[in-house]
Amino acid sequence: MKLIEGARKRKAKTLSEYESKLLLAEYGIPITREGIVTTANDAAKKAAEIGYPVVLKGSGEAISHKTEMNLIALNLKNEEDVRTAFGELTASPKAEVKEVLVQEMIKGDRELMAGLIRDAQFGPCVMFGLGGIFAEILEDVSFRVAPLTRWDAIDMMDEIKGKKILDTFRGEPVADRETLADILLAVGQIGLDHEQVKEIDINPLKLIDGKPVAVDALIVFE
Repeated sequence: MKLIEGARKRKAKTLSEYESKLLLAEYGIPITREGIVTTANDAAKKAAEIGYPVVLKGSGEAISHKTEMNLIALNLKNEEDVRTAFGELTASPKAEVKEVLVQEMIKGDRELMAGLIRDAQFGPCVMFGLGGIFAEILEDVSFRVAPLTRWDAIDMMDEIKGKKILDTFRGEPVADRETLADILLAVGQIGLDHEQVKEIDINPLKLIDGKPVAVDALIVFE
């Protein structure tokens, strides 16, 4: 796979968010509409192509904690907002930002997470749980050793304490558990196919009209 081969050649420890999601998409995982740009003009063009509102994020292999580094600009509603945000991100004193990710603005109250860790004894283990700001606070997660069966994936959803979030919620439809199961199976398969993948972090995995979409992702290598 070209993405991983390229990362290996340049001895990268991670894939950027954009590259991470490209890899997820190759395994059928739904991702946001987005693109990488290097100029304000291209940022404005990409935003118009995607449709407002949009999000701008500082991008690159060395930028894995965008929120803490204040490298995210949310809910940009017009070209002026995009150009201003692009200038601020690329002038950040906290990181050298050579490229910017322009991404559709995904709104949704229900945030999940999915991922993978490579255990020394058990190998690739798939994780599912509550995501967003609650991920570290509640630590409500379930694990299975890859490869998963579809029954394993469905069972993981029933194991988390906050499983009611998958039901009808504040007028939103029930979560598409079949697509969620597909995502968990795919994450496990990535771990089986690529021994150099140490971790996968998809957070948040937002539910939009019940359909899961990977909004942010990071892939870490051994």
